[in-house]
Amino acid sequence: MSELSQMTITLPDESATMMAANRLAHGIALAGQLAELPVTIYLRGDLGAGKTTLVRGVLMALGYEGRVKSPTYALVEVYRVSSLNLYHFDFYRLRDPNEWHEAGFRDSLTAPAISLIEWPEKAFGARVPLPPPDLEIQLTSGQSSETARSMRLTARSTLGQKLLKALLS
Repeated sequence: MSELSQMTITLPDESATMMAANRLAHGIALAGQLAELPVTIYLRGDLGAGKTTLVRGVLMALGYEGRVKSPTYALVEVYRVSSLNLYHFDFYRLRDPNEWHEAGFRDSLTAPAISLIEWPEKAFGARVPLPPPDLEIQLTSGQSSETARSMRLTARSTLGQKLLKALLS
């Protein structure tokens, strides 16, 4: 990968997070239109870093009008937006790396869909590994205010590079 592969965005408040989510959603929608699916995005960050807020922003930008909730207890929330299926996984509560596979999520992660995975490291070491990410997003709470965040994005595939480009447009 010789093109853009990493960038960091400062998000001073929630509206900046929603703007970044909107741009990311544009790239995801374009991938869907071009049938470049599945799309796998890993979301990393401490509790309260804004991972679910970012997912909520992506869904809203894609046209989803329903309630977006954290899948912490259910492990996955499934959304149908336009012609896209979006899976929002949260593996925070996994006690064993193999639980994601035993729960039957493997087919979801290989389907022509968008998978946003919070806490992917909780599934590392499973006998059936998670699919590699196209894009990794690391959210870090800012030091200067409660709402400030930093978002580091790393492309791990050509599709991930396209998603980064969408954030710049």
